[in-house]
Amino acid sequence: MLIDTPQFGKKHRLHERIIESVMFLFALFSMLITVGIVVILTRESFLFFSDPKVNLVGFLTGRDWQPMIDQFGFLPLLNATFTTSIIAMLLGIPVGLFVAIYLAEYANDRMRGILKPTLEVLAGIPTIVYGYFALTFMTPLLRSLFGQSRVEIYNTASAGLVIGILVLPMIATMAEDAISSVPKELRLAAYALGGTKIETTFKVVIPAALSGLSATFLLALSRAIGETMVVALAAGAGPKLTANPFKAAETITGYIVRISGGDVSYNSVDYNSIFALGLVLFLITFTLNLVSRKVSTIFHQEYE
Repeated sequence: MLIDTPQFGKKHRLHERIIESVMFLFALFSMLITVGIVVILTRESFLFFSDPKVNLVGFLTGRDWQPMIDQFGFLPLLNATFTTSIIAMLLGIPVGLFVAIYLAEYANDRMRGILKPTLEVLAGIPTIVYGYFALTFMTPLLRSLFGQSRVEIYNTASAGLVIGILVLPMIATMAEDAISSVPKELRLAAYALGGTKIETTFKVVIPAALSGLSATFLLALSRAIGETMVVALAAGAGPKLTANPFKAAETITGYIVRISGGDVSYNSVDYNSIFALGLVLFLITFTLNLVSRKVSTIFHQEYE
C-alpha cells in the first residue's frame, strides 16, 4: 500500500496555515480594540485639555476637583482611588496567597473540591452586589467596631475591603497556578536535605514562584484600581483629599459613573473630563502591566 506523502504533507500544512491565520486575526482584532480605545480616549481628552479653563499643571497638581466652578485638580480622585486599592491589596494579597498555598501544597482532593467551587462562586458574583454588600454589611460592621462618629456611612475603607474580597478569587487562582508550576524535583530535593513541609513551602517553593506571584499581585492591583460599582455605591460621591479611610471620598471610576449617568450636557468640559480621567486610568493600568512583565522577568532571571 502506497502513501502519497507529498499530498499528505501539503494538506497538513494547509490546515496549519488556516489555523495560524485565524489565531493571528483574533490577536490582531484584540490589538485593534486596544488601539481604538486609546484613539478615542486621546481624542476626547484633547478636547478637555484644549479648553481655556483647563490647565495641565493644575490638573496634575491641583487639590480641588470642582468642574462646576472651574477647579480641575484631580489629586482628590487619585488619592481616593489609591486608598481603596491599597486597602484591597492589604486584604486580598495575604488571604489570596495563603489560600493558594493551602490549595497547592496542603489541601487534599476533598477540600480542593470544596474550596475551588467556592472561589468560582465569589468570582461570578456581579460587582454591583459587592457594592451593596459593602454599603449594607461592611460599613455597619466598621461603624460598630470603630464608632459611628468616626466612620461615615460612605467611606473608602469599606469599599476597599470589599474590593479585596472581589479580587481574592483572582489572586488565589493565579497564585495557585504559579505555585503548582514549580517543579516537583525542587520539593523532593528540599525534603531530601531534611526540610519540613512548611520550610519547603516558604524557603523553596514560594521563592521559585515569585515570577508568577509578582505578576499576579500587580494584575490584581490593576483590577482593584479599575473597579467601578463598589466605589460608586460605597465610597462616596464628593471629591475630597483625605488620608482618613473612614471618610467619604470619590474615586476616579466613581466620578466617571456619576457624571456619565447625570444631566451633564454633551461635549461640555464636565463631560469631556471623564475621558481625560479614563485616559489616566488607562495609563496607570498599562504602566502596572509593563511593570508586572518587567518584575516577572527579573525574578525569572534571578531564579535561573
